[in-house]
Amino acid sequence: MFTGIIEAQGELVGLRREGTNLHLSVRAPFVNALQVDQSVSHDGVCLTVVDIKEDLYIVTAIDETLQKTTLGTLALGHRFNLERCAVVGDRIDGHVVQGHVDVTGNLQSISSRDGSWVLTITHPAGPEWLTVPKGSIAVQGISLTVVDSAPGEFTVAIIPYTWEHTNLHRSLPGTSVNLEFDVMGKYVARLLDAHLSARTGV
Repeated sequence: MFTGIIEAQGELVGLRREGTNLHLSVRAPFVNALQVDQSVSHDGVCLTVVDIKEDLYIVTAIDETLQKTTLGTLALGHRFNLERCAVVGDRIDGHVVQGHVDVTGNLQSISSRDGSWVLTITHPAGPEWLTVPKGSIAVQGISLTVVDSAPGEFTVAIIPYTWEHTNLHRSLPGTSVNLEFDVMGKYVARLLDAHLSARTGV
């Protein structure tokens, strides 16, 4: 489990294909604190550390992950938003994030608002891919609050600290982003759908 509060940025320094799998080598400031088998969120994608070598670690993305996230499109030098898994007993400053990307979205626009930035993001519409104003959404692994919401689209406001300490400031309109919708909202949507289906017999 994660909280969506980005701990550091890491650099993608190696890519190696093995069958349908992709091994990623990442250089990060907290490598010395990692252990093999630990989970780390990479732009919102939970991956398991499989090896550690001096100042970098290696994770493996399987084909399913590559198909549903942006990981398969990355080039060397990409800067990841990184978060190690949450520790039981710590404060949860963001929201409950699983590290399981639901779908990729498209960054439609970035508007500067004299000290903050408003991002408009579109995504495929779906019964479980819902946002509500003041609700939570994870974008590139970052816990954010929804400002405005419509089917297949939402906006978020970015404060200077988040802008400077994540990879959002490197993003351009048209960039694909990993999205994880609020897990409680997804369960509610699924339960309501099952309830309505039972009532209508569909």
